[in-house]
Amino acid sequence: MIIKSKDAIFKMKTAGKLLAEMFEIIQEVIQPGTTTLMIDQWIATYLKNNQLVSQTKGYMGYQHVCCISVNQVVVHGVPSHQVILQKGDLVKVDVCAAWKGYCADMARAFIVGDVQVSAETQRFIDTGKQALQAGIDQAVVGNRLFDISYAIQQVIEQQGYGVVRDFAGHGIGKKMHEEPDVPNFGKKGTGMILRAGMTFAIEPMLTIGSYDVHVMKDGWTVETIDQSLAMHVEDTILITQNGPEILTRLQGKCV
Repeated sequence: MIIKSKDAIFKMKTAGKLLAEMFEIIQEVIQPGTTTLMIDQWIATYLKNNQLVSQTKGYMGYQHVCCISVNQVVVHGVPSHQVILQKGDLVKVDVCAAWKGYCADMARAFIVGDVQVSAETQRFIDTGKQALQAGIDQAVVGNRLFDISYAIQQVIEQQGYGVVRDFAGHGIGKKMHEEPDVPNFGKKGTGMILRAGMTFAIEPMLTIGSYDVHVMKDGWTVETIDQSLAMHVEDTILITQNGPEILTRLQGKCV
């Protein structure tokens, strides 16, 4: 795996900070009646105004600067004028962008509208965030790669939720996807040894029901087969001698 130079890390930090700032204000546009295509267009403007280059638009023919996954959609939801957000929807927004050639990748989940979230849905959302943090906490020098995976799996399954097997986190840097994959399940104490200067996108994906998923006819959208609610959250991190540094958060806060 590529160990990042100081210059690369500086650029990734800049990309991550700009994405984190965007996610601080994006709730303004995630409102009832908004289409997911409108959100994509808002993000495209933000990226352009901040000298960020989308890493998804043009990737294998994909036409959008983000993925927006609603309710039972786990990841890779394609923005569309036909997908109109409703009060209470669980929306996951995933954006990967580069600043001067180096990437940061980030996803957050939002509830649409001013509604009272059920205790079960809130527990589900919180579990996704806790799994993300548990994985990040294992991203330390000398640990093994699947220590991250194991920690994520433990948090999710202890709450009785499903861990999606078919998609994973990944290395990141000059490219959106670099080796190795970072599964959300695995055996503790196995996998490559983690070293300072490695950078990863860690992204738990969980379901309330079965973890089985399928790709829809558009070739991108991944949803649960049983139509159960799905959650996805993601941060880009740097391994340092002093522990993991989260490049996609402001003051350590997970919005």
